[in-house]
Amino acid sequence: MDLTLPDSGWTTCLFTLAVTTTLGVSIPVGINIGVINAPSVYIKSWINDTVFDRYEVSLSPGGLDMFLSVVVSIFLIGGVIGSLSGAVIADKFGRKTSYLLCGILHTMGGFCFVFCRQLNSVELLLLGRILVGLAAGLTTSILPMYLAEVSPTKLRGTISTLCGLGLTIGVVVGQIVSLDQVLGTNGSWHYAISSFTLLNMFCYVPYALLPESPKYLFTIRDDPKGTLQAIRSLFGENSVSDDYVILQRENTATASISSDSEQNFKIADSEPATRSMWSVIADPMLRLPLILVCALQGGQQLSGINAVFYYSVSIFESVGLSSTSAKFANLGVGCLNLLVGSLSPYLMAQYNRRTLCLISCSFCGLFMFCVAMMIHLMDAVPWFNYASIAAILLYITFFQLGLGPIPFFIGSELVELSARPAAMALGSLSSWGCNFLIGMLFPLLSSAWGAFAFLPCAITCVLLTVLVQLYLPETRGRDVSDVAVLVSKGFKSKVM
Repeated sequence: MDLTLPDSGWTTCLFTLAVTTTLGVSIPVGINIGVINAPSVYIKSWINDTVFDRYEVSLSPGGLDMFLSVVVSIFLIGGVIGSLSGAVIADKFGRKTSYLLCGILHTMGGFCFVFCRQLNSVELLLLGRILVGLAAGLTTSILPMYLAEVSPTKLRGTISTLCGLGLTIGVVVGQIVSLDQVLGTNGSWHYAISSFTLLNMFCYVPYALLPESPKYLFTIRDDPKGTLQAIRSLFGENSVSDDYVILQRENTATASISSDSEQNFKIADSEPATRSMWSVIADPMLRLPLILVCALQGGQQLSGINAVFYYSVSIFESVGLSSTSAKFANLGVGCLNLLVGSLSPYLMAQYNRRTLCLISCSFCGLFMFCVAMMIHLMDAVPWFNYASIAAILLYITFFQLGLGPIPFFIGSELVELSARPAAMALGSLSSWGCNFLIGMLFPLLSSAWGAFAFLPCAITCVLLTVLVQLYLPETRGRDVSDVAVLVSKGFKSKVM
């Protein structure tokens, strides 16, 4: 049972919800990803002094590096835990309240960052990082689902991309505020890492005016009155009649009865309003959608985007830029990532998801292979220095055409409402888990293999291209129940 929202365009309430959720939680997640690297030297110095003052222990250089890696990676661990919790929280408390929880966790983490230095406490720094990590995991599993469920079909792709776009904006903002010329100094780095709290206030200002997801109220809460109120808040008092919910129920029942497959009718008729994580994982009809969601979200991280940002400074230095200039050039790469990413709402509205994903994955694989070969051979072929930079810029461009935005919301277009929270949580878990994996392994692979460390990323893109070509159906402008039937037979599904 699902709910068809009015075929409306943008309204004041829908615009407010889209903007405030992006500013309030999506951008802060990106800031926390991008802000920690530049001031790491000052953070290590403070950790060393603090540990000695409080515990009379002097950390070795290796111990300091290990401590900083914990500060960085505990955010990703929080993301994994937050993702796992997303399904239960979204169904138990609702999408709107879950969004508020994301904001509260961000706020708590921000206060930890502000006061960790005044209180001379490395424990507060670690607590803040895990709190914002929890918020990040919840945000990426809950927010795309919330945005998709309040959107009419024709705007679903446009609005659902805002979570990923917010992350991209946040990474660039984090890189800017952490520059030495801004807040990334020895005296103010703690203000840099807590700067997201200013945007986080957008969670609270219009919160009382935001509606709950009508589809959640209709299907999971079985609340006709609340459903009507939510729809009218979103689309206007005259958008639906008092009999709207009754008609939706009758239409849903009629559609189920007229199904070609008696088995599908029985499944649809008996499907519970909410489903546990294990029941979703064990359901053979959901096997392919879950593989697609997890592969795309995990593959997004393994495709090389984080590795590119890790390695780009050294590439810029190899062509003769100073360390400071290379950092600004790296910021320029982030700005390109943002510029192309800002086109994603338009692209999702105008072009098919499947086509964009195929183009993006295949060209990302090609340019990632070029980056590996050019960096490896740049000593032998001098102009490969500049060609490798061009390949990186082209990689980022094609990444943001599809592989960047689509994985964040594709689960909401492949999986019906009862199983959607679990599917989105598993996808977010795959994303944060692979993010943690690439953060831990890529520096080691880079030390051992050099430029060939990019080759596994290129292979990931090729495998994603094959998976999308064979099994990802087109979802733009289609009802979720129609798409779910296409992928219900696992690897025997015919999606074309």
